[in-house]
Amino acid sequence: MDLGFGQRRGLLRGLVGSLTPVTVAGCAESLSTVHPAGPAADTIATLWWVMLAGATAIFLLVLVLLLLAFRRGGGPSGSEADARRERVWIQGLGLGFSLTVLAALTAYGLYVGERLLPRPGPDVVTVRAEGRQWAWSFGYADAPGRSTENILHIPAGRPVDVEITSADVIHSFWVPRLAGKLDAIPGHVNVLRIEADAPGDYAGVGAEFNGRDYTKHRFTVRAHDEAAWNAFLQEEMQ
Repeated sequence: MDLGFGQRRGLLRGLVGSLTPVTVAGCAESLSTVHPAGPAADTIATLWWVMLAGATAIFLLVLVLLLLAFRRGGGPSGSEADARRERVWIQGLGLGFSLTVLAALTAYGLYVGERLLPRPGPDVVTVRAEGRQWAWSFGYADAPGRSTENILHIPAGRPVDVEITSADVIHSFWVPRLAGKLDAIPGHVNVLRIEADAPGDYAGVGAEFNGRDYTKHRFTVRAHDEAAWNAFLQEEMQ
């Protein structure tokens, strides 16, 4: 069935409108994955942009094919040459191009995931995060016996391994500008590598629906320069 100009314009407007919420999602910088403030978050942001570019390329190709179909209308098929051209568009581009892009994105995603794994190193700092309804408690391997509530202190410019667990139900530890998201599971420890490029406060959330007040399950990661970090570690010992 051949669509009129008004119907085509309405369809295009609907497609663009459906993409708008996705485009503007996460624009609040304090919780934005596309405003990275550390190497892990920067890698994740790059992955996001690469995925967006690949998805956009596939979407535009499908849109072109759709518009060509509208332009051709619903009339009878043409010559054998027309049939060959249709096979090229549908099989070579519609399938071949899409599958190639998706395979490349999958390979890149696996490569990025491997890079984000925490690996031993001489400068790695270890902290512990325990979630509960509705707060976070943090401990420090370099300051045994020291704990803080809802504020995680880390040194800036150094990798930090966060050992994440839960005291009750499953929570999720997420500091969007520093790293990805990882679950806090009762009786189990998951390790997430984070790092802040510069001193400052970075917003974190318990990004797991597990009760009425989960939206208030927030915390702060406070990154210190070297002097302030050393002072923080010595504070408990004084």
